[in-house]
Amino acid sequence: MTSTTTSAGSRGTTKPRGRGAATPDERDTSRLAALPVIGKLESPLTTYYLILGAMTTLVVFGLIMVFSASSVSSLLNDQASYSVFARQALFAVIGAAVAAGASRLPLAWWKRLSLPVFLGSVVLLGLVFVPSLGVEVGGNRNWLRLGPIQIQPAELGKLALVLVGAMVFANKGRLVGLIRHAILPYLIPVAAIIIALVLGGHDLGTALVMFAIVGAVLAVSGVRGRFFLLAGTVGALGVAYLVQTSDNRMARIANFLSPACQADPDGWCGQSVHGMYALADGGWWGVGLGASKEKWDWLAEAHNDFIFAIIGEELGLPGTLVILFLFAVIAWGCYRLMVRTRDRFVRIATAGIMAWLLAQAIINIGAVIGLLPVIGVPLPLVSAGGSSLVTTMLALGILLCFARNEPGCRALLAARPGMLKRSLAVLPSRSPRRRNR
Repeated sequence: MTSTTTSAGSRGTTKPRGRGAATPDERDTSRLAALPVIGKLESPLTTYYLILGAMTTLVVFGLIMVFSASSVSSLLNDQASYSVFARQALFAVIGAAVAAGASRLPLAWWKRLSLPVFLGSVVLLGLVFVPSLGVEVGGNRNWLRLGPIQIQPAELGKLALVLVGAMVFANKGRLVGLIRHAILPYLIPVAAIIIALVLGGHDLGTALVMFAIVGAVLAVSGVRGRFFLLAGTVGALGVAYLVQTSDNRMARIANFLSPACQADPDGWCGQSVHGMYALADGGWWGVGLGASKEKWDWLAEAHNDFIFAIIGEELGLPGTLVILFLFAVIAWGCYRLMVRTRDRFVRIATAGIMAWLLAQAIINIGAVIGLLPVIGVPLPLVSAGGSSLVTTMLALGILLCFARNEPGCRALLAARPGMLKRSLAVLPSRSPRRRNR
């Protein structure tokens, strides 16, 4: 027989714990998950809505600021004040459709599409050097004119680096620890071809973002630390060589380090100086939406590379902190995906996309606030530019696809319409029955 123990002051007997009974730690965890806030954060839908909400808010916020920053320059160029905004809104609609389609595509298809995306990006990057198709903007030959539209193929190259790297290293498994398997076939030839074509068009800013993508893919794949030391040294020497062999890049670095240039609003560093003026004018609370002075033909690329400066001028510190917070939310959503999934492809691809967005945002914001030289990288989802917006929303749509495949998420999303119908069924009808007289 099993004996029972009675303690002083206890209300009953203490029975032995069976196999199915919960331990004290499990009971504490269940109580914690039962709290309203913690319980919602532990929902399978949390990651999905974090990424979707941050993406939607950034796109809407960006449309508002693009209209505010571009209206004056459009009028000065004898165009309608909403011309840039209308074009950006059209790309936002296209990006939303692309992201929605990407989120509902089966996960296996993204593994199959990695090689076609790579081949397509290489072909488009190669067409940039065709005289009748390639377009040079700001000293960089990184645009491609196809009929009435103009695209930047390097944006598709970023996605190719993510998908191919995830597909290759997901299949290698423990072989990633060997240096030759870390180099072949991802670094050589995939990453080498794409980055070489981008650098051939003198687009160092985009190449730096691609280096960040490659580094994140290798790190999450399990490549050893000594390989990063070797690759980092080679990469740093390569960037130094590219800077020294370009007069334009050398001038940018020299002027960035020159105090005299940074104090001259009419000189070579005028764009950086006016960007700092915009942030200083905004102060703590900003001058008000639409009331920027620097966008009156003082600050070049106000609606593109320097839109963060206009946000700081018009909306002050709260506006800039909102942007930083939303990118932090995306990073948190990506982190949740990486730690909750068991699929190596999903984990590696998520890391690559997170590095893509955060590195590009850091480079853009760093140039605006004067911590980095200006190298012409747009702020993801916020700056004007169709290629960047559509491709970035496609990448986030892939993350939504990954989030939908979390355990329980797809079932809860499918049950949402049924829940809505059941909620509406309990509402009173519009025309109550008349009483019989």
